[in-house]
Amino acid sequence: MNSLLVANRGEIAVRVIRTARELGMRTIAVYSELDRDALHVQLADQAWNIGGAPASESYLNAGRIVEVAREAGAEAIHPGYGFLAENASFARRVTEAGITWVGPPPSAIESMGDKIISRRTAERAGVAPVPGTTDAVENLDEALRIADEIGYPVAVKATGGGGGKGLRVARNRKALAEAIEGAQREAAAYFGNPVVYLEAYMTRTRHIEAQIMVDLHGNYRFLGERDCSVQRRHQKLIEEAPSVVLSPEGRRSLGEAALAVAEACGYLNAGTVEFLLNPDGSFYFLEMNTRLQVEHTVTEMVTGVDLVAEQLSVAMGEPVSFGDLPVNGHAIELRINAEDPGNDFRPTPGTVTEYREPGGPGVRVDSWIVPGTAVSQYYDNLLAKLVVWGRTRAEAIARAKRALDEYRVAGVATTIPAHRAVLSHPSFVAGKAHTRFVEDEMNLTREPFDRGDAVPSEPATARKAMTVEVGGRRFDVTYWVPEVSTRAGGDRPSRKPPTRRTGTASLSSEPGMVVSPMQGTIVKVSVKAGDRVNADQQICVLEAMKMENEITSPIDGELIELRVRPGDTVRNNEVLAIVR
Repeated sequence: MNSLLVANRGEIAVRVIRTARELGMRTIAVYSELDRDALHVQLADQAWNIGGAPASESYLNAGRIVEVAREAGAEAIHPGYGFLAENASFARRVTEAGITWVGPPPSAIESMGDKIISRRTAERAGVAPVPGTTDAVENLDEALRIADEIGYPVAVKATGGGGGKGLRVARNRKALAEAIEGAQREAAAYFGNPVVYLEAYMTRTRHIEAQIMVDLHGNYRFLGERDCSVQRRHQKLIEEAPSVVLSPEGRRSLGEAALAVAEACGYLNAGTVEFLLNPDGSFYFLEMNTRLQVEHTVTEMVTGVDLVAEQLSVAMGEPVSFGDLPVNGHAIELRINAEDPGNDFRPTPGTVTEYREPGGPGVRVDSWIVPGTAVSQYYDNLLAKLVVWGRTRAEAIARAKRALDEYRVAGVATTIPAHRAVLSHPSFVAGKAHTRFVEDEMNLTREPFDRGDAVPSEPATARKAMTVEVGGRRFDVTYWVPEVSTRAGGDRPSRKPPTRRTGTASLSSEPGMVVSPMQGTIVKVSVKAGDRVNADQQICVLEAMKMENEITSPIDGELIELRVRPGDTVRNNEVLAIVR
């Protein structure tokens, strides 16, 4: 194999291109018009435009990608993660075109991509799934009956979901209908399949996943586990390897279960089998990701294996290059996302005006950001992954703190302050974090964000920085300049500088003005003009950067004006509705 097309963007495209180049391969990048000057485009030997900014016109355009692969003479396609990585029809289309697919067989993608089928497959392999149904929910009456049997809270999950998408939690009968509607809507939008099922929502569990690799020669390898329990919005925030709670016997049992599931579905190449671990050490099968994971980096750090290189080798028919691997030291990955942790991790699209990565011993940064990079609403908000290694977990935590202090990102809010807070929290330090840890044990609206790392939900141009000296000592100062416009015929500002609020969409001095907190797309409108609404009642749902955000009324009153409908694209601070 001499040439590789990477059917993705962002840091994973950069990551794959780097390994391919080290292996002497000719690399081919694809890009949307928005990513014309992106880092992965600059690093590749060739780059091809595949369409407009929306993913549906570019990175999800399977036909165009295969067409480019043929024209560019690509011998193989690596899908990265997200987009078409777990699309069985795309994988089949690639192989039918005579191009090597760097991933599992389409049949394995299909069986593991459908969560109901994957649960049945795990059962056949002798691995117990999380308690719940193995059939789709047909209607609300049936869902209420099943939920009563399982017991609340219940998770409503999309059969084609993953990464926290198509997942809603209902804590009582009243909330179940809304949870089903929300999960179906998100599942239809992201996966083209609105089918959902019910599962017990387990609290205070650990999210543990097993990295596996399978080749054509019948070699099944378990490369250890990762603990992904630190999450927000049901999506991972921090991952580490190895887990601090698994005993050697528990680790062996987890690995055997993961490989049994892989064998049951006819798996090949790299994959991840995910489990929920109970405090007593028992575990349940959760799902299998038929691709490279975002957090594969921590496994690489503690095993010394380049998983992308192994993927490419296995795809060419070579046997895996390793046997049983010892785990060396401890690694932690911190996802640097364009989100405001003090505002419920709300996405913050904008332009990165300053960017400086940390370095030093045991520090790795996988990123795609340079100063001037535009973080768009159209794509995931992952800017970079900060990965650290230490001989011990304590050393890794100390190294992570030091690296975070060196990290500089301006122009968009990031998760850096949240990571600082987590790494210093007694529960995390003691190795006692669980999947509800961030929501239940932390208050991210206070102290850690007074250092100026998090930016209000404002355009990037509003943030300014300067260096001053006071008494001979140098200080770096950050301040915000309000965006001021002038009405015709006068010099009075059209609005006062916005104030930061949590739990409401109103950023205006007008108490009943409902405005958009960011650029995005309206996916649901819950009320109509003339309705009486209560404070905190849902007005609409705004989707941006692969996250849904509930927009609520700031006051009790009558909705005298509604300016949006489903499908509308709105700007930051655009008026959506008025309540009087």
